[in-house]
Amino acid sequence: MKTFDLDKILQDTIETLEKSKEQIFEIAEHARAECLRLEKEMNQIKELTLRVIDEVDHWEREVKKARVRLMKVNRELNRYSEEDMKKAYEEVAELQVKVALLQEREKQLKAKRHELEISHLSMVRTAEKAEKLVTQVGVAMSYLTSSLQNIWEEIEKLQQQQQVGFAIIRAQEEERKRIARGIHDGPAQSLANVVLRAEYCEQLLDKKPELLKQELQGLKEFARANLEEIRKIIFDLRPMDLDDLGLVPAIQRYAMDFECKHGLPVEVAGIGNPQRYSSPKEVALFRIIQEALTNIRKHSRATQARVIMEMSPLNITVIIKDNGVGFNVEEPLNDDCFGLRGMKEWAAFLRGTIKINSQPGSGTTISVRVPVEEEVRG
Repeated sequence: MKTFDLDKILQDTIETLEKSKEQIFEIAEHARAECLRLEKEMNQIKELTLRVIDEVDHWEREVKKARVRLMKVNRELNRYSEEDMKKAYEEVAELQVKVALLQEREKQLKAKRHELEISHLSMVRTAEKAEKLVTQVGVAMSYLTSSLQNIWEEIEKLQQQQQVGFAIIRAQEEERKRIARGIHDGPAQSLANVVLRAEYCEQLLDKKPELLKQELQGLKEFARANLEEIRKIIFDLRPMDLDDLGLVPAIQRYAMDFECKHGLPVEVAGIGNPQRYSSPKEVALFRIIQEALTNIRKHSRATQARVIMEMSPLNITVIIKDNGVGFNVEEPLNDDCFGLRGMKEWAAFLRGTIKINSQPGSGTTISVRVPVEEEVRG
């Protein structure tokens, strides 16, 4: 068999496993959602059952009282009319029917609750099995991907060295341009404004000193706001959480800040054992996720997004999904699509792969897989 044929077979197998893994993950999500729904329904049935039991107890006491009245009528026939006796019998009969109906209702509710408990247990097991299968399929994909990479390892080394070199240069230039624009449009303009307002304060000191305090307070607030802007630029240059906490916690904190700032909920899920990787790898993965979320906010009109990070012995897989308007991935990228280009270059820098699935009206899914190799650090 030709090497090319083996390469194609392995690639087709990996794609099939990837689709299966996504389907299994969706099954797990559905099962967890169904578990929550069943738990809610069980609680409702439980509350309703308790109320019915209380009603049964109440009406059973009423039946006893009615029977006592009936016995009294039977013993004292000379004191009660035939109509009284008939009413006493009818009252007992009606109450007994009511109790019987309530008891049947109680029985039905208990049976329903038992059925829900069985369904809930089945869904819990399904979710656990699906989550376990996701991890197992991920490990299988990692080994297959590793095998596929080894086939072309020598050829790829020569090609990637050139590609990565160009990607690094482009990424550096884009980053420099972005930082320069950010400083020019933000702190630089603000500092010029501070100088003007300081000169205005000097004039107030000589002409209207009673207005000086108010102007200085405004200047202080303006300086504080610009300090926050400078801190944001520093964070964009190097997120401190990445060094202190690691990749997954840093992304979780970034997602919380992102939601607070832009009002777009971002759910972060980690699969596998979180580990520390080399600093360049963690930074590059952070930038890919950061750029993806920025694109979602700017272009997708999504109402929610999700980031899934799976750590396996051989690979890190990152999936970013949104429920936005989507786009046609077959169309060539516009000149302003720096975000997607940047993510592809970061992935190339990591010797990884990036796949974008989207179509108009169906949201977008970005899948990134990078090899771990031997650089994991504790």
